[in-house]
Amino acid sequence: MKPLFAILTLLLINPVFSQEYVLTSPDYTVKIELTLAQSPAFRVLLDNNEIIGPSVIGIEADKIVQGWKVKKTLRRSVNQQLAPVVHEKSDTIHDKFNELTLQFCNKLTLVFRAYDKGVAYRWEASFKDSLTVLNEIAQFGFNADDKGWCPLEESFYSHNERLYKQYKISQLSKDSLESLPALVIHNNINILISEADLFDYPGMWLTGTNTGVLSAAYPHHPASLKAQGDRNVRVTSYDNHLARTQGTRTFPWRVLMIARKDADLLNNQLVFQLSRSTLDDYSWVKPGKIAWDWWSALNIDGVNFKSGVNTETYKYYVDFAANYGIEYIILDEGWSPTTDITRPIEAVNMDVLAAYAKEKNVGIILWVTWLALDRQMTEALDNYIKWGVKGIKVDFMQRDDQIMVNFYEHTAKEAAKRNLLVDFHGAYKPTGMERFYPNVITREGVYGMEQSKWDRKAAISPEHNVTLPFIRNAVGPMDYTPGAMLNAQRNSWAPFFERPMSLGTRCHQLAMYVVFTSPLQMLSDAPSNYYREPVCMEFLRQVPSVWDESRVLEAKIGDYVAVARRAANGDWYVGAMTDWTARDLQLDFSFLDPGSYTMDVWQDGINANRNANDFAFKSMDLSTTAKQTVHLAPGGGWVAIIRTKK
Repeated sequence: MKPLFAILTLLLINPVFSQEYVLTSPDYTVKIELTLAQSPAFRVLLDNNEIIGPSVIGIEADKIVQGWKVKKTLRRSVNQQLAPVVHEKSDTIHDKFNELTLQFCNKLTLVFRAYDKGVAYRWEASFKDSLTVLNEIAQFGFNADDKGWCPLEESFYSHNERLYKQYKISQLSKDSLESLPALVIHNNINILISEADLFDYPGMWLTGTNTGVLSAAYPHHPASLKAQGDRNVRVTSYDNHLARTQGTRTFPWRVLMIARKDADLLNNQLVFQLSRSTLDDYSWVKPGKIAWDWWSALNIDGVNFKSGVNTETYKYYVDFAANYGIEYIILDEGWSPTTDITRPIEAVNMDVLAAYAKEKNVGIILWVTWLALDRQMTEALDNYIKWGVKGIKVDFMQRDDQIMVNFYEHTAKEAAKRNLLVDFHGAYKPTGMERFYPNVITREGVYGMEQSKWDRKAAISPEHNVTLPFIRNAVGPMDYTPGAMLNAQRNSWAPFFERPMSLGTRCHQLAMYVVFTSPLQMLSDAPSNYYREPVCMEFLRQVPSVWDESRVLEAKIGDYVAVARRAANGDWYVGAMTDWTARDLQLDFSFLDPGSYTMDVWQDGINANRNANDFAFKSMDLSTTAKQTVHLAPGGGWVAIIRTKK
């Protein structure tokens, strides 16, 4: 790969040999300028102002002859409505773009798409037999003083559970490794970098150059692996290639979401739009909420049995779920030997538990390590079907090289054959897999609330929580696992593994069910704690996990967010969250259809600035012509349910 400045110098010296192409978005505000010389390079303009400077791209493989003679040029425009099987943020997505396809004489094809809200490109190949990809070049040219919200990593071996910290792009060196998504702000324009349609290929990461340029990096294909314990498998040496793959195929999309306002990031669904779709019937996929055992360490009280990983405790969870119409419970780590996931431990009678859950109309989801699942896939999944299990939570992958990416697809496919849901934990970011495999209903890959059990630096804070919707949650479902009923301001918070609490107020937690999107949404706390909070449970009982429409009311990255979402029954849910700064937000409800409405409100209590558990509930009539001022305590939140007045 030649340095970017050398490529650009060649373009200036030898302009006669270059070819230039222009592609604009449907509304003409976004423009891609592509130049072909010794290497292809593109830049992006918004309103005729450059927001991404000249960026060199390319792909190197064993059968590819370098040279960019164009054999055929194709252009098309698409304007269609997509209907997701699972409504993460909306029941329809307007998919409108212009596309430029360049077919080269070297059997490579380069496809660019321009949307009103972003750009994307990918490579395609048309070789016989197999192809060995040695490298893919992807550079993104920014200014040295541009700022980025960067999830820095130590290595490619990672859960991708990172904090988003701000850096100047020039501060990032070739040793600075970033997982995706990553956000760059250029002249107040947000550019979110990620990828889509990742199959049979390693994931993309970023490194710096101590300039304004970010460069793609990829984990190479593992040459040797070493298992450490019952779940961790590290790469001990790498091959000299990224992937051996089919010679005729499409490669992942390189995605650049563009947002003039912070709010515009929240409903951008380009990663989903760019991913392949399925024609298979997934009508059996059932989103919902799930009672989680692990976060609270099954620490329940007021019962006449020893709580823990046993049949009686899980029956208690089933009863709780049935009482509140919660669709699922999960049996997290401990229900089986971690190295043999085909059978439960002696204290768990799966036949009795499964029959009890079925009688109560509550589904069971089972946690497994990826390593045990990889070794016992067929036997384990077949057993789960016999028990009536509805899904699996797969954990500790911690890699996205080609081998591991293929494990994800193999799991999704085998689970789909058996009508099983999949929740990936210890996972890389979403890349649109849920469009082709709608049973992959959510995933982690986020610094989520489990961290509050041990995070002595208190980094799992409201500031972090109001950053996530704009970056991580913008690329797909996010299993953050909200729902803490023990809440604290930062001067009274401490991590406790068996009786954890959250940073921020009670209503900050409630608001996550509206602000954060995950079609399989956890209730992380112990049923005993929920039973003590019947007013909060009135909200949690009703709030859906999928949405037919979403609107952003107020938003500033890292400071505050307020979102309204419409449920399938027509009710609107509103959630607002702030960082450690108390603030008043003025919410405009004019998006509602004309009519009369009532609004149930859960808001920070008058003493929530001292006691984060304090909240107040009220019901009121709502006028769609008047704006409502809502007060948020430090680390606070606000939620409401809006219904048509009968």
